[in-house]
Amino acid sequence: MANVSILPGSSGWRLQALPPLSLYIHIPWCVRKCPYCDFNSHEAKAAVPESAYVDALISDLESALPLIWGRRVLTVFFGGGTPSLFSAAEIDRLLCALRARLNFATDAEITLEANPGTFEADKFRDYRTAGINRLSIGIQSFDAQMLQRLGRIHNDSEALRAVDIAHRHFDNFNLDLMYALPQQSLQQAQQDIRRAINCRSTHLSAYHLTLEPNTLFYSQPPNLPDEELSADMQEMIETELEGAGFVHYETSAFAQPGRFARHNLNYWQFGDYLGIGAGAHSKLSFHDRIIRQMRYKQPAQYLRQVAAGVPVQNENQVGLDDLPFEFMMNALRLTDGFEPGLFAERSGVQLATIEPALAQAQQDGLLELRHDRIRPTLQGQRFLNDLLQMFLKE
Repeated sequence: MANVSILPGSSGWRLQALPPLSLYIHIPWCVRKCPYCDFNSHEAKAAVPESAYVDALISDLESALPLIWGRRVLTVFFGGGTPSLFSAAEIDRLLCALRARLNFATDAEITLEANPGTFEADKFRDYRTAGINRLSIGIQSFDAQMLQRLGRIHNDSEALRAVDIAHRHFDNFNLDLMYALPQQSLQQAQQDIRRAINCRSTHLSAYHLTLEPNTLFYSQPPNLPDEELSADMQEMIETELEGAGFVHYETSAFAQPGRFARHNLNYWQFGDYLGIGAGAHSKLSFHDRIIRQMRYKQPAQYLRQVAAGVPVQNENQVGLDDLPFEFMMNALRLTDGFEPGLFAERSGVQLATIEPALAQAQQDGLLELRHDRIRPTLQGQRFLNDLLQMFLKE
């Protein structure tokens, strides 16, 4: 690939405008660690110190304010772990503190991840009152046997009850599903997706179960469907959801028209995000640089480091040569791709820099190039890793 060229500016590389900003809040505790999970989550073996943790999140944010001063926050996402382990009172206290320190958009999307085993009707009513306006529910499957094989703490009845409670208090919520589960048949996967459609959510995420390092499933692999059967499941899910009116707008994301996940969309369009909480990651742009940060991962250590005034464990500046790949790694997950002008706007790098890779990807049938849109073909979506590798620096 050619050397990276830069946009003109008084100090060389320069962003002409800062991208949209989101806030991510990590709550790291779960009732039980799932055998497939490689997220920064920790089994709550004692009472969760939610009040002390909320205090730490507020302090963490205050230490980061100089990095985002004056910028509007468009979306907020409580991820985990299981954020719904926290009481509505503490979530409300945290949101009040955030509003007092940040410039929230009037229509800010505020999402909270929740697992069916933690659903209580009064609690979720109070989440809504506190300002949560979108849920993301970790269903994974509606099949009791599959849930047991996945090590989930809820059963099929609790999954349906969670959906019922969500409908009472929220008009916008996502269901997380997984497919290619241990010993799962195509018919079982189809039954799962049809039950999910019947739940009438505004958004569905369908993830292929993968064996990630440092998980129990990686060290003790279950009997999973082969590649051919997994591909059949993926095609079936896409067909079923398209027939139900869902738009397949990202590799694993489907939404009713107008209900795309705005928080995740900002990530995929190479927007900015400040992450607070144990192990949270940030990507922040300035006119003369882009940085990435990671907070300390272990909850106890994170609390100590916040108290000492240094919650950030690692910070580095994204190199110019890395920016094309970083942009593409996000934007090419979108089935409709991106407008060509967005590349320079968000990365500060001229699109001409990657023209050889774009041309090769088009020749290989992985990319569609138009004057107003650069998008992965169906083959490019199916072989996304191969497509992305074409934009890695030499």
